[in-house]
Amino acid sequence: MQTRRDTLKHSAVVAGLLAATGLFPRMALAWNNAGFEAKSVNDVMKAYGAGAPTESKDVTLTAPDIAENGAVVPMTVATTLPNVKHVLLLVEKNPSTLVAKFDTSPAVDANFATRAKMGQSSDVYAVAITTDGKAFFAKKEVKVTLGGCGG
Repeated sequence: MQTRRDTLKHSAVVAGLLAATGLFPRMALAWNNAGFEAKSVNDVMKAYGAGAPTESKDVTLTAPDIAENGAVVPMTVATTLPNVKHVLLLVEKNPSTLVAKFDTSPAVDANFATRAKMGQSSDVYAVAITTDGKAFFAKKEVKVTLGGCGG
């Protein structure tokens, strides 16, 4: 029977081997920090090499009209578009506009659910970026209330 201590020890050895082979730094380089530091929808699009987004009925965004608790706003993003490589969730008035990024492939159904933090009422965007750099979006306004008052 393997103990918790044995499992942790083996995990540390594997992590050390991965770090020694240089796999950890390469994974870190794949992170698009500019996307998450962007302060506007256009800046996020530039960070992912996409053009100006076009509204599309093939991209869907499900979010509440009114969020009673801005700390945990449930949202679902999906698309039926072909050749999608990224699905982004953006909250326009957040300090960091990009809330979530999901990488897709033909083997992945582009349908994701998450919870986002919203500091105030804002437009929320679901953006699908295709392999040829085109961007398509759906938009919804989400009102955040504090103590039952409109925000």
